[in-house]
Amino acid sequence: MTETNNQRKANYKINPIYIERWSPRAYLNKEISDETLNCLFEAARWAPSAANVQPWRFIIARSDTDRAKFLTFINDGNKKWCDKAPVLVAVTSLKNWKVDSDDINPTHGFDTGAAWGFLSLEAIRQGLHTHAMGGFNREKAKEVLEIPDNYDVHAIIAIGYKGEKEMLDESLQQREIPSNRKPIEEFVFEGVFRK
Repeated sequence: MTETNNQRKANYKINPIYIERWSPRAYLNKEISDETLNCLFEAARWAPSAANVQPWRFIIARSDTDRAKFLTFINDGNKKWCDKAPVLVAVTSLKNWKVDSDDINPTHGFDTGAAWGFLSLEAIRQGLHTHAMGGFNREKAKEVLEIPDNYDVHAIIAIGYKGEKEMLDESLQQREIPSNRKPIEEFVFEGVFRK
């Protein structure tokens, strides 16, 4: 793993997999094997969750027909590039503690975010990349994918093998680089919150 070594540097010693994970837009139209794809969801399976509820649910689109359904609710800016990814995934979570309960689980989104994080790191380990998108119509996604009312849709993820930036529309090519991160001093506070 050396793709991002020139662009990103950690300030503290961490496993390089965290730095290697980034969100490209250029994907090869190359199929992902069932075995490899299942490794990503196996990693997500082991994420922590409140009361071990495991509220996350993933809806995958691998066929041309299923990917076309996803493209009906993804914003135009994301359609420009994500239509080449071999797998699209809707990340959803059960809002209640149980399917047949009205009691809201206040950590369902937080826990599902942990599962997505585990999935994204396993993708890098498997030689894949992921790109999570918030630019989509949630209401339409729920309708098209037949998602019940007691579930939230958080993101759509593109998964695939990274392609060359020249595959992208010219307007996106300049953005096809790993982004840096704020130093921890900007978001870790001792004792009380600081602006």
